[in-house]
Amino acid sequence: MVAEPHELGMIGLGVMGRNLVLNMADHGFPVVGFDKDPAKVDALRREAGARPVRAAATLDEFLRLLRAPRAVMMLVPAGGPVDAVVDELRPRLTRDDVIIDGGNSYYRDTDRRVKALAADGLHFVGVGVSGGEKGARYGPSIMPGGSADAWERLRPVLEAVSAKVDGSPCVTHLGPGSAGHYVKMVHNGIEYGLMQLIAEAYDLLKRGLGLDDDRLHTIFETWNGGELNGYLVEITAAIFLQPDDRGHGRLIDVIRDEAKQKGTGKWTSQDAMDLQVPVPTIDAAVAMRDLSGYKAERLAAERLYPSVPARFDGDAAAFIEQLGHGLYAGMVLTYAQGMALLRRASEAYQYGLVLDEVARIWRGGCIIRARLLEQIRAAFHARPDLPNLLQDPSFAADLHARQGHLRAVVQAAARLGIAAPALMASLGYFDGYRTGRLPANLTQAQRDFFGSHTYERTDADGVFHTEWQPGAREAS
Repeated sequence: MVAEPHELGMIGLGVMGRNLVLNMADHGFPVVGFDKDPAKVDALRREAGARPVRAAATLDEFLRLLRAPRAVMMLVPAGGPVDAVVDELRPRLTRDDVIIDGGNSYYRDTDRRVKALAADGLHFVGVGVSGGEKGARYGPSIMPGGSADAWERLRPVLEAVSAKVDGSPCVTHLGPGSAGHYVKMVHNGIEYGLMQLIAEAYDLLKRGLGLDDDRLHTIFETWNGGELNGYLVEITAAIFLQPDDRGHGRLIDVIRDEAKQKGTGKWTSQDAMDLQVPVPTIDAAVAMRDLSGYKAERLAAERLYPSVPARFDGDAAAFIEQLGHGLYAGMVLTYAQGMALLRRASEAYQYGLVLDEVARIWRGGCIIRARLLEQIRAAFHARPDLPNLLQDPSFAADLHARQGHLRAVVQAAARLGIAAPALMASLGYFDGYRTGRLPANLTQAQRDFFGSHTYERTDADGVFHTEWQPGAREAS
């Protein structure tokens, strides 16, 4: 049987997979879909209409419909399901065929799969896809890694279906191996940090100032019209107006205060620790999602520590302005932490990341898209070896102008008893990074005192150890 010239196949026809298939077909690419759930296959057939889309009943039929070298994309849950699909595909594929994992897989798993399939002459490509359901349907930010040959095979499709900013597709080949999934992991880590910062700003406005949902909507909508413009701020403004379809006022006020996570934020924090790159805002965001799950304990503690946070009694309008500037500073510091991690990971894992290109493809389609990404792109374009965004003159000026606002917000949160660990961690990161001499000399001394771990001196090269004497005093 002669294979029909379908450009790409999609395994996993949930909402994301089905929307990507329709997106590809809308751009003129014949696509074939497969899923073990017949209902999802039928849903694709119904939605495809007259588009160049086929829905296969079996995996063998699915593969026969693809042109060579075959490109098979899967959108299935990370972990075991990915390995299960690979195991089914591997004996059915031939040299130079490409398997694309479009889920949020752990980057070390991607490296393992790349190596294993290369032994058969197959390409395995980890591709980060950000933008949610609508992004998949109308244009996501796409972060592919893998071999250059595989990228050229996929390039026409991925460039066509990605989001566009000023005519530029929000996709680029990021580097070999797991580069794509690593960049997506850090993207999600930044996302965690930004979401926590926004949540803390909301809490300060809601509990601290006692503002209602209409006022909250107006504030976030105003912020989105200025320097804080970005997808997360935009949707936050919209959330405050959403009515509860059960008739209990606004939906936001009846949603439980327990946030889930799927692992990418945690992985970002873990790998940052392995690479010794500080990302304290992201760490705080991961910790607060964990803490939110301890609802029963938090309620018990609220009874044990019954002091009610004081209501803000200052100039509310002035504080809202401070909070906007402080939130902007926290966001810049979160992006700075994520980009610094990408810089270090690129060196450690030999990805060869081009950070201005990373910022470029994040400007559209993805969840962390924001106006300031253009400034981030410009900073790394002007200085490709920039170690940290805080070293860029334009961001230095921004942070210098706003650090007072961030300090005022942190002080207010502490005074009111409202938890704001991401704002506080952002300020701590800023103050630590801008300090030429930190108290780590004492840490070195303590480590040598209790564990003979040695220390370094300011006046001589090498490492040293002292037989410390408890309570010793210098002879007079």
